[in-house]
Amino acid sequence: MISSQDWADARCVWGYHLMGHEPRACSVVVGLGSHDLGVADASVELYRRGMAPLIVFTGATSPTTRERMPRGEAVHYRERALALGVAGADVLVEKRARNTGENIRFSRALLEEAGVEVSSVLLVSKPYEERRVYATASKLWPGVDLVSASSPMSFEEYVASIGDERLVIDMLVGALQRLLVYPGRGFMTPQVVPGEVTGAYERLCRAGFTGRLVVEGGGS
Repeated sequence: MISSQDWADARCVWGYHLMGHEPRACSVVVGLGSHDLGVADASVELYRRGMAPLIVFTGATSPTTRERMPRGEAVHYRERALALGVAGADVLVEKRARNTGENIRFSRALLEEAGVEVSSVLLVSKPYEERRVYATASKLWPGVDLVSASSPMSFEEYVASIGDERLVIDMLVGALQRLLVYPGRGFMTPQVVPGEVTGAYERLCRAGFTGRLVVEGGGS
């Protein structure tokens, strides 16, 4: 049973994860792989709007995507983009990354190998991953201008699109835990977390929304 307090806390955490960046023209769109094809759709929409001349999709598979995307997240994202009319030459694929840090590092290496000059990156992720992706890229891709974006939707719309309320709240909590602990492990830059967000996170943990927490010493 998800209480009204749980819902209020989840909305609070959701709002914190959103960076509120206004999309602007960048050297490249980097779409981070996941279970959510909406990331591919959002990347294509930004490309169509002229926000970047090139898209990189990055991601292997994970326990949550192995059955749905057996050829790998980035490959399925590329197929989606091509089906939506994007030219094949404008979509690069990075197929090895298994966590956010690798998404950034491997995409950066792929672009360097391809001889693409990058001064700015439009990062596209799930809405609740906007801040995590930004903080990770800030650490691992210094010297470029970063813009973090996602599909424009409300918390309620996102929950409905996934169809699993508890899973979504688990993911919100897990993403925030990483923002709290990963800077100390050198995985991302520190982010200021307001007290009301920390309080919401702690209550959700006590309420049992812990399915996506990382264990001590873990990382992704």
